[in-house]
Amino acid sequence: MSKAPEETKKGHAYDPAEVEDRLYRHWLERDYFAADPASTNPAYTIVIPPPNVTAVLHLGHGLNNTIQDVLIRRHRMAGHNAEWLPGSDHAGIATQIMFEKQLLKEGVNRRELGREKFLERITEWAYANKDQILNQLKRIGCSLDWERERFTMDPGLSKAVESVFRHLYDKGLIYRGKRIVNWCPVDRTSLSDDEVETENKAGHLWHIRYKIRGSDEYLTVATTRPETMLGDTALAVNPKDSRYTKFVGKSVILPIVERELPIIADTYVDPEFGTGVVKITPAHDANDFEVGKRHDLPSVVVMNTDGTMNEQAGKFKGLDRYEAREQLVNELKQRGFLVSIEDYDLAVKTCYRCKSVIEPYLSEQWFVKMEPLAKPAVEALKSGKLRFHPEFWSKTYLHWMENIRDWCISRQLWWGHRIPVWYASDGTMFISAERPTAEQCPGYDPETLTQDPDVLDTWFSSWLWPFSTFGWPEETDELRAFYPGHVLVTASEIIFLWVARMVMAGYEFMGDCPFEDVYIHGTVRDAHGVKMSKSLGNGIDPLEIVDQYGADALRISLTLATPDGQDPWISRNTFEGGRNFVNKLYQVSRFVQMRLNGNRPVLDKLDTNDLVIFDRWILSRLTRTIEDVDRYFREYRLAAASKALYSFVWDDYCSWYVELIKPEAGQEIRPGSLAVATYVLDKILRLLHPFVPFVTEEIHHQLTGSNDSTLTFGPWPDVQEALKDDALEASLVQIQEVVTAVRAMRSELNVPPGKRADLHIRVSDNSLGQLLNDHQSYFGPLAKVETLRVGTEVKKPPFSASAVIGGAELFLPLEGLIDIEAEKNRLQKSLNELRNNLERLSKKLANQDFLARAPKDVIDRERSKKDDFEERIERLNKNLEQIMGW
Repeated sequence: MSKAPEETKKGHAYDPAEVEDRLYRHWLERDYFAADPASTNPAYTIVIPPPNVTAVLHLGHGLNNTIQDVLIRRHRMAGHNAEWLPGSDHAGIATQIMFEKQLLKEGVNRRELGREKFLERITEWAYANKDQILNQLKRIGCSLDWERERFTMDPGLSKAVESVFRHLYDKGLIYRGKRIVNWCPVDRTSLSDDEVETENKAGHLWHIRYKIRGSDEYLTVATTRPETMLGDTALAVNPKDSRYTKFVGKSVILPIVERELPIIADTYVDPEFGTGVVKITPAHDANDFEVGKRHDLPSVVVMNTDGTMNEQAGKFKGLDRYEAREQLVNELKQRGFLVSIEDYDLAVKTCYRCKSVIEPYLSEQWFVKMEPLAKPAVEALKSGKLRFHPEFWSKTYLHWMENIRDWCISRQLWWGHRIPVWYASDGTMFISAERPTAEQCPGYDPETLTQDPDVLDTWFSSWLWPFSTFGWPEETDELRAFYPGHVLVTASEIIFLWVARMVMAGYEFMGDCPFEDVYIHGTVRDAHGVKMSKSLGNGIDPLEIVDQYGADALRISLTLATPDGQDPWISRNTFEGGRNFVNKLYQVSRFVQMRLNGNRPVLDKLDTNDLVIFDRWILSRLTRTIEDVDRYFREYRLAAASKALYSFVWDDYCSWYVELIKPEAGQEIRPGSLAVATYVLDKILRLLHPFVPFVTEEIHHQLTGSNDSTLTFGPWPDVQEALKDDALEASLVQIQEVVTAVRAMRSELNVPPGKRADLHIRVSDNSLGQLLNDHQSYFGPLAKVETLRVGTEVKKPPFSASAVIGGAELFLPLEGLIDIEAEKNRLQKSLNELRNNLERLSKKLANQDFLARAPKDVIDRERSKKDDFEERIERLNKNLEQIMGW
């Protein structure tokens, strides 16, 4: 054995800040994260869900990117040409809103700046944010291929956007037309259906009567939006509704406005809703718009883009839509047109960004016909080409895809990819991102052309992300090597906004699905189960956790705390567990290294002829753990994988194996066991490296004595079937049960930790007795056993505590170990205190007022405390009964 560097012999505390900064710079300097398109190794590709350039990363980003990094590091270690492409999204509407708020603080608005100056400033702001976000990803240890970092507004990606627009336009899948869109009056832009959220709210039905022209009769209409009646162009009834057939073809007078409206018949009308008569407002309702087209009705827009009423609203011009509603309803009441107001629960559509109520609004916009694009994307799921993890999310995907509607892709913004369409004065259109040349617009003067002022929906660039980032529409080496990818890691709320659209784009432009697997992780919630958000102030900054505990603690805590397929409930205390685990790993590595006395160990070979039972046991447990972790990775169950590793490291390796092989004071560890301990430690570092890359690499450098050695490229541990031993593991469980039971008795009866005691064990068969006798020298020190007596006829000594385990009864003689009278008094006092506490807590939990007013987490905590009191009382009663029997 050669000597390791002198510094590895010195014990020192683990300093994550120093280690993580040093190692990340080391990895970048050596270009460890770069994938080579010319490599002959099988490719494994992940493209990052590009974070928006609007703000710093939150804990959800921390979870999402940790999962991706775990996957990419594991595959890199397994020998894949692993490409994890970094980047960020310009996030059109979100970024423009945030930047305009900043301008307002300066006393400036975008129209005062002008489009060119505004774009210049917002670009500078977005790039500064982008760089900050990408540096945050480095802080949490993301092993991204930084040389390939992309931004959705890059020239290359902008070229891809133009190519896609032109392709779909030429194919007849992009069209321009007046349609009812989801209009946000706050952000003053259209939104796609998937950018709209629905909330159930208490509302009203206003019953309003319309006078039939030339008659004293009235028809009553029920509406949830009375202000839109100012844009009514008809009343409609169902042609089969016998109550109203006599009125079809006649007309009514629109209250207040005094406009004449025809009464029409249309099967759209539900005779069971309201009175069976509905108002038709083609400019402010999607269904009414379709009815209007069928009956050739005019469309009267009565609102401005900011939600105020326009000149078509007459006397209500200039009022906010809700102010207009209030004044209109009052006038209807005063003039006898308001019949009644009925409470009514509404499904209200709101903007996903600003949460304002969406207005259905007639507007000229650009659309994509989605149904033809959806067909191959649906078949991809049904054929198994595309898989969701957990699988139940495939139903959500399929429901959306089979009920798909055309996509409104134009946005009334300045920030984003400007629609690549130029108009001549006669309406002729030319597709070009830049002003067309004379050759591109024959017969027209290019200088007289005007470009469409709108920009494309953010998702129009994002849906191209898996291939535009590798150079498409050019045929690049990167595109050939890294497309299609393998897995997309994301949250459920953008399954259709982004995931489904990427699948559609992949088939339309690349002829293949952009990824095989979609891993949907949960939404991060606080300790009370409330979704973390900036507005609620319940979020946790991941970089604060990195500063306090280290990146490894953040990463392992998030993976441990996120149940597979469920939402994690996170508090700051969550990360203490991760920190403790990292420290435990480092401490046990120092223990092993100190026993190596500065010698460099052989890590890749094992002498299986020099093994005792506990060596064979830990190797069997290691093999089973590798097997389990490999399966969990295949199933995308990272929480299960991290928990399996946590349990193996903390329980099997640290708490049992290392304790079992520890020598008595002044003695050396058996060389064969030290070799096994080192061999297993090396495999632990490799298995844990994707989860906690910094501490594992640091320990690896210490063990090998070389900074040139790295875990980055593996190898990943193989399953060694020959090392598995089911019978041996079962036997060791029995020894562990003995030690655990003895420790529990000693603790509960207050036996001084340093005092040894005899142990008598009555076994049901001699095989267990033989096992215990043969290995007393190993487990005896853990249980502080002075003399062991084992047999089928062993009697219970006087003044003994007892415990029962599978196949054996344990007796611990206590005479001389404790003051029995003092222990009786101590137990009785503790028992009385616990009973009093339990009585108070039971009364509290029986109080209906408390149960009605206290938060659920408080009630759950109190109930858990009650269970704990009851369990402790049961144990103390048992111990007291034993002592009283002496």
